[in-house]
Amino acid sequence: MTLVIRLQEVDNRLADLAREIAALPKHIAEIEKKLVSHERKLEADRAALAANLKERKKCEGEIQIQEQRISKLKDQMQEAKTNDQYRAFQSEIEFCQREIRKSEDHILELMGESEPLEKNVKAAEVSLKVEKSQVELENRQARERTAADEQAARELHQERSQIVSEVSPSVYQRYERARKARRGIAVAEIVDGRCTVCNMAMRLQYFQDLKRGEQILSCESCQRIVYYNPPVAVEDLAREAAPAVRE
Repeated sequence: MTLVIRLQEVDNRLADLAREIAALPKHIAEIEKKLVSHERKLEADRAALAANLKERKKCEGEIQIQEQRISKLKDQMQEAKTNDQYRAFQSEIEFCQREIRKSEDHILELMGESEPLEKNVKAAEVSLKVEKSQVELENRQARERTAADEQAARELHQERSQIVSEVSPSVYQRYERARKARRGIAVAEIVDGRCTVCNMAMRLQYFQDLKRGEQILSCESCQRIVYYNPPVAVEDLAREAAPAVRE
């Protein structure tokens, strides 16, 4: 019976390792997906900041063009020979000045928009640097953990093969049938006359047969192979807890 209990422990551990080995790549994929999302957001903010700066430079260029036009118009205005010509030059100058004010107002708007963008970009650059380091660390740890889990699984498979070779074929078949039918749990302990997995009480005579340990029995309810650990005597516990007496 000890071998069957150990077989169940080995299978439980192998199942845990398999889940962990399968989960690690998924975890890494999730954090890498978040990293890519954050990188794309940073690139979008950088692009928006670059477009903002480009637009501001365009406005500054337009202001410079209008100022040059105003300078030329003023020179031409001095040569005006009639009032109509003078007023025409003055009207064009006022138009250029309005265009300059529009460009200046737009530059102020762009500057207001660029400030939060610059803060976002700087904060994201710092955050991404930390995040990339963390992802690299978790990647390395995942590879190391996977290698350790795979090595542990290989050792457990070797132990399992050894156990199976020592267990009788009939008992192993019973174990495998129960394991496949009961989601991997083929062995259960009986405590206070009840199966600790399905919680069903055993018939008294059946329980007495189990306690004698003369044969391998199964739970009459869930069909798992059952075992019984006799409680430790109180006097034995007291003897273990008592301090040693010096002679």
